[in-house]
Amino acid sequence: MRVVAGTVKGLQLKAVPGTSTRPTSDKVKESIFNMIGPFFDGGNALDLFAGSGGLGIEALSRGIDRVIFTDKDRKAVETIHSNLEKTRLKDQAEVYCTDADRALKAMKKKEIHARLMFLDPPYHLEKAYELMDKAAELGIMTDDSIVVCEHAKEVELKDSTRFYDRFKKELYGSTIISIYRHRGEEGAEFE
Repeated sequence: MRVVAGTVKGLQLKAVPGTSTRPTSDKVKESIFNMIGPFFDGGNALDLFAGSGGLGIEALSRGIDRVIFTDKDRKAVETIHSNLEKTRLKDQAEVYCTDADRALKAMKKKEIHARLMFLDPPYHLEKAYELMDKAAELGIMTDDSIVVCEHAKEVELKDSTRFYDRFKKELYGSTIISIYRHRGEEGAEFE
C-alpha cells in the first residue's frame, strides 16, 4: 500500500495487523480519485471506518486541508497515527477511536463541515451506509459534498438516498465503489 499521487506520492503505508480490515488496493484508490477529481483545492474530509487511513491520507496528499479519521479498532487507530507520522500529515488530521455514529454527533457539536466522506464499513454492516444521510441531516456535509462508498458486490446500495444520488458505480473484483453527490447543488462540480 502506498500513496498514489500528490505531495507524499510513493510513500509506503502500513496495513492494520491481522484480518480485521480490508485495505483498499492502490489500483482501486487511484480509480476512486480519478472518478471524484484527482486533486482538491482544500476543504475537510471524513474517513469513517478508516482502517489504515489510506483513503484519507491520499486525500490530504492531493490537497484536502484536513481529514477526520474514525475507527473503533485500537490497532487501526495506532496504524493511522503511524501512517500520519510517516507522511508528516499529522497536523492536518484528527484521529478518533470511536464508532462512526458517535463520531458524527461529536462533529455536529464541533460544527465541522466536510465536502468529502469515505464510507468503507465492514461489509456485514449494511446499515452503516445510512451514515451519509445522517451526516447530511446533521449539517456536517456541504451541499457540494461527495461520498465514496466501498461495498461488497452482494450489497446493493440504492441509486438515491434522502440527500444523495449515485453518479458512478464501478466493480473491482468482489468490491464495488459507489460514488454519491449531494443533491443540494444539482450538477455542481466537486473541484
